[in-house]
Amino acid sequence: MSNLETEPREQLSVDEPESSRSGGVQILLPRDVPLGGPRAMTVRRTLPQRTRSLIGAWCFVDHYGPDDMTGPGMNVPPHPHTGLQTVSWLFAGEIEHRDSTGSHALVRPGELNLMTAGAGIQHSEVSTGAASVLHGAQLWTALPDRHRHTAPFFERYVPPVIEYGSTRVSVFLGSLLGQHSPATTFSPLVGAQLDLRANTTVVIPVDVSFEHGILVDTGTVSLDGEAVPEHAIGYRPTGAVQLEVASGDAPARLLLIGGEPLGEQIVMWWNFIGRTHDEVVAYRAAWQSEVIEATDSAGRFGAVSGYVGAPLPAPVLPNVRLKPRD
Repeated sequence: MSNLETEPREQLSVDEPESSRSGGVQILLPRDVPLGGPRAMTVRRTLPQRTRSLIGAWCFVDHYGPDDMTGPGMNVPPHPHTGLQTVSWLFAGEIEHRDSTGSHALVRPGELNLMTAGAGIQHSEVSTGAASVLHGAQLWTALPDRHRHTAPFFERYVPPVIEYGSTRVSVFLGSLLGQHSPATTFSPLVGAQLDLRANTTVVIPVDVSFEHGILVDTGTVSLDGEAVPEHAIGYRPTGAVQLEVASGDAPARLLLIGGEPLGEQIVMWWNFIGRTHDEVVAYRAAWQSEVIEATDSAGRFGAVSGYVGAPLPAPVLPNVRLKPRD
């Protein structure tokens, strides 16, 4: 999934729910974001927001579903990205992915689909009808300045599911609990799915230099003794050597993300990440001129083969200068 807001804000955090902080754990509450266009669905967005823009290099988290796909389903036309990686992770459903590197893949539950946009890419996403429900998360990582102009590419990885005590763990990015993902990262990162049985407490050793977040998909969960509401993120700053995660009277499922603080300012608008207002303006102009108004497969964003339909025009830029995020 991608950001299909027809009027993306200059600062996505405006009017978002306040987060709360207690006992070293910050609670990042989601806000509902209706996405216009063909997909016409609502997602729960927990990053970015006013009180926190990044967790490590993780800069964007949309959590959606379960959504009924028995009707027209999801049909996201080709659209652009720059300066980031998209991490697609499903709990249920199936999505067909096509991009301008020539990659064609099916996104399925428990399988990482990682797209590195680098200097520029475009891709489409269409539900296949193989499943009646779509449920998952779309996450982005910001590429560090020295890597953000790399050539785009696509990777797929199916992580093993291990038992850690009474918890099932799938490590799809980075390393955790002795498991290592071969998927490419450009800064120290971790990403994993944890499935806890009811009334379970698991203590996870983590990298002390990382900040971490847990996104609760289902269940009643606490992080280091602090309750994290369903669909919210519990954030833990650097300095922790372990995370204590506990479930309530029902099983719980969550995503654990983390990484070393990026240490850079980014400018993020629509599906572009740059470093300045003018750079993002140039990305939008290139998309409109090379793809929407013409067919230039040799341009910054290339071309998507096999998708039937027109690419998605970029929204109108706001009448203010885009501001960087720390």
